Amino acid sequence: MWVWHKLFSMIPGLGPDKGVTWALSVIFLVLTLRAILYKPFVRQIKTTRQMQEFQPQMQALRKKYGKDRQKLALEMQKLQKEHGFNPLLGCLPALLQVPVFIGLFHVLRSFNRMPGGATQMFGSPEMTAYETRHTPNYFFSATDVQSFLDSRLFGVPLSSYVQEPVKQFQAFMPVNINNDFIQPDFEKWQILALSLPLMIVAALATHFNARASIARQPVASLDNPQTAIMNRLMLWVFPIGVLVGGFFLPVAILIYWVTQNIWTYCQQHIVFGNLDKEDEEKKKLAQEKRAENAPKPGAKPVAKKGGAQAAKAVDTAAGAETEDAEEATDAPSKPTPGAKPAAGAKPKQQHPSGNARQRQRNQQQRKKRR
Repeated sequence: MWVWHKLFSMIPGLGPDKGVTWALSVIFLVLTLRAILYKPFVRQIKTTRQMQEFQPQMQALRKKYGKDRQKLALEMQKLQKEHGFNPLLGCLPALLQVPVFIGLFHVLRSFNRMPGGATQMFGSPEMTAYETRHTPNYFFSATDVQSFLDSRLFGVPLSSYVQEPVKQFQAFMPVNINNDFIQPDFEKWQILALSLPLMIVAALATHFNARASIARQPVASLDNPQTAIMNRLMLWVFPIGVLVGGFFLPVAILIYWVTQNIWTYCQQHIVFGNLDKEDEEKKKLAQEKRAENAPKPGAKPVAKKGGAQAAKAVDTAAGAETEDAEEATDAPSKPTPGAKPAAGAKPKQQHPSGNARQRQRNQQQRKKRR
């Protein structure tokens, strides 16, 4: 945030004391953080999808080892290891954003350290309005602190909030060492007028982000009672919590929250769209491979290597044996030398033309069989 404020202060027309400059520094703080976490977010989505793929196997393990907790845990770990699944990757983006949000909240509230604020919960000392304006705040020098307190966005200080005590408004006004009272140049209704639209947008964005996430859940998981309860919390309780909690959050935090939710909503659609395209391409490639391996319509299946030659050799041998048998049958039987004809039997006379016709018919039959 400090870096972005310095960069935007160099842009002509903005300057270091402009409320727009500080608001842009908060917005780009969110964009920088989410850009760094983009790859872990994609990994989180892939991990969630991967978990959904072997969900039936996990259910089978629960049924099989439901009574033996230790055995179930070991089998679950083994299954996750086989699929390369790491449950921590699914929580990494959220875990990394939590300290940033808490740190930003603390820094923004520490710009105003007058009594009655929420900075005392972090151990910050109570200060007068003059001391608050002349005390550095971490990386921000005393000049930066005064610049932030004097900046206005639509007439409202960025570190002010709806439920802020009125006496703390003195920190937003230039005061002397005697802490003489100066009438603030803004009122509470102005803070509410700026904060309420931001609260509504943040709540709606939280709700629609939850709807987009639930729409990607498998149908089988929706029947789980725990999943159903969690989905209701995401859809209704969390957005209402943002709406109610916005009365206690500074304007800069509300800007951070709105930017965060809008980025998440757009990022989800982009990432899910790219993953859907990848899945479609994988399906097309699988269909093309199956089509290439499948036999063409009307084509005979190709025998394996060696099998065709063996079958051909068997057919050739069988054909040769058939031909030999037919030739042996077709050949005129000759009397054995010295053998005498049976009693009463007449010697057979072979007609030359009949033998030729019989051989011709036998040859035609062999051609048809081949």
